[in-house]
Amino acid sequence: MVGLGLALFVNRLKLVTLLVQSALGVKAGGDRQELHELIRVHSMEAGAVVKGEGKPNDLLERIKRDPKFAPVHSKLDSMVDPSKFVGRSPQQVDEFIFEDIDPVLSANRDLLSIENVDAVNV
Repeated sequence: MVGLGLALFVNRLKLVTLLVQSALGVKAGGDRQELHELIRVHSMEAGAVVKGEGKPNDLLERIKRDPKFAPVHSKLDSMVDPSKFVGRSPQQVDEFIFEDIDPVLSANRDLLSIENVDAVNV
C-alpha cells in the first residue's frame, strides 16, 4: 500500500510540476491558459486510462507527444525528477541518525552483540 501511495504522490507531483513549469512553455511563446487547459485534458485522459483500464499513468508521454509543448519536451523528465522535491530531508535523516540513533546504539552496544535472545531451550 505504501508503494501505491507513493506512486499516487509522484503522479500528482508530476501534474503540479507540469502546471508550474508550463511557464517555460509560456516563455517560449505558448499561451498560459491554453497550456493549462491542455494539461488538464491530458491529465483527465490519462486518469481515465488508469482508472478504467488499470494501465500506468502516461501523462508525461501524452505531453511529450503534444506539439504545443515542444519547447519543453526535452526538459520534461528533469522537471519531474522527484529528487528535486525532497528539500532537506536527506540531510535531516542523516542528522537524526547521527544525533538520536547513533548515541542509543552506542549506549547499548553490549545488547547488540547478543546473538540470539529468543532461543527456546528444552
